[in-house]
Amino acid sequence: MNELLFVLQLLIFPGFLFLVIYAIFAEWLDRKLYARMQNRVGPPYWQPLADLIKLFSKEVIVPRSAGYYLYTLLPYFAFASVVTAFFFIPVWSPQALYSYQGDLVIVAYLLTIPTLVLSLSGWNSATAYSILGGIRCLTQLFAYEVPFFLALLTPALLLGTWNISEISQNLPSFLFAHPFYFIPVILAFIVGIIALQGKLERKPFDIPDAETELVAGPFTEYSGRLLAIFRLSLDMEMVVGASLLSAVFLGGAQSFLGIPGFIAYLIKTLIVIFILAYIKAAVARIRIDQMISFGWKILAPLSLLGMLLVVLFQKGGIL
Repeated sequence: MNELLFVLQLLIFPGFLFLVIYAIFAEWLDRKLYARMQNRVGPPYWQPLADLIKLFSKEVIVPRSAGYYLYTLLPYFAFASVVTAFFFIPVWSPQALYSYQGDLVIVAYLLTIPTLVLSLSGWNSATAYSILGGIRCLTQLFAYEVPFFLALLTPALLLGTWNISEISQNLPSFLFAHPFYFIPVILAFIVGIIALQGKLERKPFDIPDAETELVAGPFTEYSGRLLAIFRLSLDMEMVVGASLLSAVFLGGAQSFLGIPGFIAYLIKTLIVIFILAYIKAAVARIRIDQMISFGWKILAPLSLLGMLLVVLFQKGGIL
């Protein structure tokens, strides 16, 4: 009976089916917020689902120059890595569906796979726009991945645990007991938000698939079901990224002010999605060299500063 319940949780709630539904809703919300910030109406609530149904019904065309098996399998690797990462993040309660020491590193690693897959997809498609988009994916990865990982390590270093559920449960009470630590945690959260925007390749970091330059970058040659899986994977990655930041920095599914854990999780992830949409609407696209410079000259030093403050406060007896 316990095994059956666990399987149902993996497949339905708070697992795979919930992630897919929430990802589709998150895409609609992101597009709606983006439109309203630009004084446009935006799509109806059913538009993202209609787009997916349309893509799944279309033919898959594999370019003659592409390696068939790699071309068709890569979208599923991106999809599987994002779904797997979601299982380690608390959604319904402060404890994740699957949790153990070190899962923070596993989730950070799993969220790197979609970018690597995009890069390989562009390279394997063997067309000019796709290859250039794939190269940009890989180049941009080195700019935001290190700051993102360092930002996640700040609360882990502070609490002495690499477990997402433990960080989610203990960080809020720890911060209110030791207010000095709000400074490094807020710094790390800001870096994490900006780095997540780059990881999701959203404005101003949508350099790999800049439509005015590269048509659709690594997606240029993809169509039908494979393109739908890629798009759904990116929507799910946005939800998983927002869930990860809310768990590590905002308490995740930890209830507060009498609000149940699941509702608290939804509120916090929607706040993160709103911030991502605001950045997307407020900032214009930058060049790839500007992205790399920004990542290494600003984001990385800020994330290191947060970790350094944690060490200094702990050594100074503020803990």
